[in-house]
Amino acid sequence: METLLERNKKILKREAAALLLIDIQENILAVMNEPERVTGNSLNLIKGFKILNVPIFYTEQYPKSNGSTDSLLLKELEGLSAIQKMSFSCFGIQHFFTRLIDNNVSQVVIAGIESHISVQQTALDLLASGFQVNVAADAASSRKETDYKFALKRMRTHGVEITTTEAILFELLTTAGTDEFKEISNIIK
Repeated sequence: METLLERNKKILKREAAALLLIDIQENILAVMNEPERVTGNSLNLIKGFKILNVPIFYTEQYPKSNGSTDSLLLKELEGLSAIQKMSFSCFGIQHFFTRLIDNNVSQVVIAGIESHISVQQTALDLLASGFQVNVAADAASSRKETDYKFALKRMRTHGVEITTTEAILFELLTTAGTDEFKEISNIIK
């Protein structure tokens, strides 16, 4: 009898994934714990997703007060438009989850701020809507470390995959020895 082997369904796949950057805005970022870590890893995610040709979406929470997306990230996001929102969860953005489904996205990678508010609410709503959710813990933050840590614990408890930027990029890459592998390896260094 032949044994059927298969990869774990939780491993990210290019054809099913998208990156969602939540509210990495200048005025909010300024008061976050470890803002450079958030922007550096978010930048690596953006570059990697572009190399791998995986869709990228980004939101801005009430930009009139919170400012626009961090300027370093905006350079790399050129050609894409911010999705404006007033609700904390991206569930409140009219038709956004439907847009993901229409684009055959079933795995959403999240980076952003604040972990215990917009990131957590969006992650839980995506799970409730049938998506696999992966949060890049090294590309997320809150003002207070306690809020950040408890948000990660709560999300994990409910089924969110808590992982890192490097793990995400290499899951999507799947093999070494390609031009994409070399480009992504240069980003991670």
